[in-house]
Amino acid sequence: MLLLLGPFVCWRSGLMLVGSLLLFAGFTYSDAQHIATATNPLPAAFSDLLPHFLVEPDDVYIVKNKPVTLTCRSTPATQIYFKCNGEWVHQDDHMIERTVDPATGLPVMQVKIDISRQQVEKIFGLEDFWCQCVAWSTSGTQKSQKAYVRIAYLRKNFEKEPLGKEVALDQEVILHCQPPEGIPPAEVEWLKNEDLIDPVSDTNYYITIDHSLIIKQARLADTANYTCVAKNIVARRKSSSATVIVYVNGGWSTWTGWSACSATCGRGWQKRSRSCTNPTPLNGGTFCEGQNVQKSACTTTCPVDGGWTEWSKWSACGADCTMWRSRECTQPVPGTGGKDCQGLDLQSQNCTSELCPQTASGPEDVALYVGIVAVVLCLTLLLIVVVLVYRRKKEGLDADVADSSILTTGFQPVGIKPAKPENSHLLTIQPDLTTTTTSYQGSLRSRHDATGKFPVSNGPLLDPLPNGQHTLHNGKLPTDPADFMTRLSTQSYFKSLPRDTANTSYGTFNFLGGRLTIPNTGISLLIPPEAIPRGKIYEIYLTVQRKEDVRLPLAGCQTLLSPIVSCGPPGVVLTRPVIISMDHCSDANLDNWAIKLKKQSYEGSWEDVLQVGEELPSDPYYCQLEAETCRVFTEQLGRFMLVGESLSMAAAKRLKLVLFAPVCCTTLEYSIRVYCMDDTQDVLKEVMQLEKQLGGRLIDEPQVLLFKDSYHNLRLSIHDMPRAHWRSKLLAGYQEIPFYHIWNGFQRSLHCTFTLERLSLNTCDLMCRLCVWQVEGEGQSFSIDFNVAKDSRPVDADLLGLDNSAPALAGPSAFQIPYLIRQKICSSLDAPCPHGADWRLLAQRLQLDRHLSFFASKASPTSVILDLWEAQHFHSGNLNQLAAVMAQIGKQEAMIFLVTDGEC
Repeated sequence: MLLLLGPFVCWRSGLMLVGSLLLFAGFTYSDAQHIATATNPLPAAFSDLLPHFLVEPDDVYIVKNKPVTLTCRSTPATQIYFKCNGEWVHQDDHMIERTVDPATGLPVMQVKIDISRQQVEKIFGLEDFWCQCVAWSTSGTQKSQKAYVRIAYLRKNFEKEPLGKEVALDQEVILHCQPPEGIPPAEVEWLKNEDLIDPVSDTNYYITIDHSLIIKQARLADTANYTCVAKNIVARRKSSSATVIVYVNGGWSTWTGWSACSATCGRGWQKRSRSCTNPTPLNGGTFCEGQNVQKSACTTTCPVDGGWTEWSKWSACGADCTMWRSRECTQPVPGTGGKDCQGLDLQSQNCTSELCPQTASGPEDVALYVGIVAVVLCLTLLLIVVVLVYRRKKEGLDADVADSSILTTGFQPVGIKPAKPENSHLLTIQPDLTTTTTSYQGSLRSRHDATGKFPVSNGPLLDPLPNGQHTLHNGKLPTDPADFMTRLSTQSYFKSLPRDTANTSYGTFNFLGGRLTIPNTGISLLIPPEAIPRGKIYEIYLTVQRKEDVRLPLAGCQTLLSPIVSCGPPGVVLTRPVIISMDHCSDANLDNWAIKLKKQSYEGSWEDVLQVGEELPSDPYYCQLEAETCRVFTEQLGRFMLVGESLSMAAAKRLKLVLFAPVCCTTLEYSIRVYCMDDTQDVLKEVMQLEKQLGGRLIDEPQVLLFKDSYHNLRLSIHDMPRAHWRSKLLAGYQEIPFYHIWNGFQRSLHCTFTLERLSLNTCDLMCRLCVWQVEGEGQSFSIDFNVAKDSRPVDADLLGLDNSAPALAGPSAFQIPYLIRQKICSSLDAPCPHGADWRLLAQRLQLDRHLSFFASKASPTSVILDLWEAQHFHSGNLNQLAAVMAQIGKQEAMIFLVTDGEC
């Protein structure tokens, strides 16, 4: 402890006298007097100089337990001592060294002291530990700067550590870092995959004053693990690593050029494509939005073959007994690579006229003329004989047809007759069915409902039974359904067929044809007359596959648009195409779709057999796409389905939205199930059967939603619920069904459940609004208002429109048009008519003229047109309308006849 008892007295002679007793850690007054008198006086030239410091003590840090040394050097000085925290340091703790400056001759004094950790810790928390030098000379004293002594440390935990990020290419990245607390403050550096980042060598990196790392423009090479490192004289700390992933969103390449038109003549299609390679998606970047293929209609100018004009009139007979005529290749003129006219454009022939020189006729000329006349007479007689024979054969053929039993073989006439229609002036034909009938060996399912159908004939062989039904005796009993399915499942190709008969129809058919229908699914198979060769009997089935039983390799934007339909057995010989009818759920706009018919091979792989709109008449398959139904003409039975690939984001599928709820509710919770399914009857039937098992009831009319190929999900939400009585248990504001779950068409019974809770069991009335919409697309809403305790509305009576027709109909009872009249229509319209009053006009009036090339490729175009009419109008067919079309064509001899009550 320093006690200053009196002021110092400085003598001008250069001696420093101590005027009072100085007790300085053991210093006595006599010691101070001895110091002052024993010090050599300074030279007279420097007696007025104050001491100045050559070295002053600096701030230092104590690391761990190592003491630190403070140094002080001054000249001219007679004494130097340290004072720490206001107290003089004991004389024994000083290490003093005296020297003389060789340049000036002045005395130089250097003093050092050691400071330990314990000394600093004694005042830790009160104030900073500091020390300074005090130097004396004969002229006075000087104080050095204060030097602070601190205990160095660096804590382990960072105040803030960097966090990993996923950023797009060229985006700015900021990684924050706050180092641990420490003395002296820690310096910060950054590591990239354990390598030191140098912002000087790589200017894309920048370290801010608050130690954050900035990547100015993220590059692919910047994908790495980044670590913040804090260090001072005590320790070096590393933060946890932050992973930065630089992703690249995909970008479209430029469109390729349009391909050549698919049609060499007339309307066709051309395509162009692009790829998601500019750039290619990397590190989880998004795939390009939009279509990779575009399709556009194109028209190619057809080649025009040259055509001859009419021959000109013969010229006058020339002197050489020759006359001439000519024609030109101008109707039309050959163009666009068409062929030139074949043949001569100039003809000549001998003539006889008064202008020719007269010559005497010899015996040879007379004989020649007589021979020519004889030949002409013979040819005339022969032609007359041929005409007479032909007429007799035709009359005999008509009699055979009228007397044949073809109309009574393989079907059951019905005793129910329709009311006599208006316009009964049409041609009435009463076929004679009293002749002996023939029967074939095969089983036929009876037709129980024939309302609206015409009984073709009535005769003694078909007298009604006592119960009002008719029967046809066959050589084979009807096949048992279970036995039929068992026999099918034993064949390897049919292992995947459903075992339940609800999804399968079957029957036995011969050349008269027939029809198979799977009730309430919109799926049917029409077997036209003469499709099965005469003498053959086939047992044919029709079934709809469950989607989970079939695995399809759909790629890109492809989606299933129809049920998967199987008919068979495959490999049977057909002489004409049969027609498969099934629903589809596309918007039927071929500008937005590329729709393909796929068929499964025997090996199980799926093959594209045609593209709708690009069918060739020579192909064994053809497709008629209607608004909601597809008709497939095929000469080969097998497994089929429609697959669509969207050509633009305007392509849309039709979804049917159906709401169900429990029939009764005895608890506080109440659930509403919203089904979002393809708008086809088979899917609706499946959902209705499922809800029947669950005890559900329909709570609103189904609605249709167009779901576009825009990659956006389907959202469902419930609104306007009376909160005083009900509340939703859904935590989020809405539910979502992912886009691809709906688009691929393979998910079964996609639905969302809204669980509601009523606050009291006495609350029974539920009123709310349920919305279903596609993000950035169209939507539908349901206004719900009913009583949860009792509701009498039917579940499925009106929704399915129950199909009461028999699953299998064989023979003429399966068709609207009687077989005999069908033959007469075909024979009348198949032959080309110069005024167009033939099968082409029939197709035009029935709005089927888009398929003229397909009809023309068949042996009987009229027969194929009537097959399609039968497939379209099985339930709603109106023979009066068809008769009116025939009357417009002008074919009175081929009008459809109506069998009235009096004529049967």
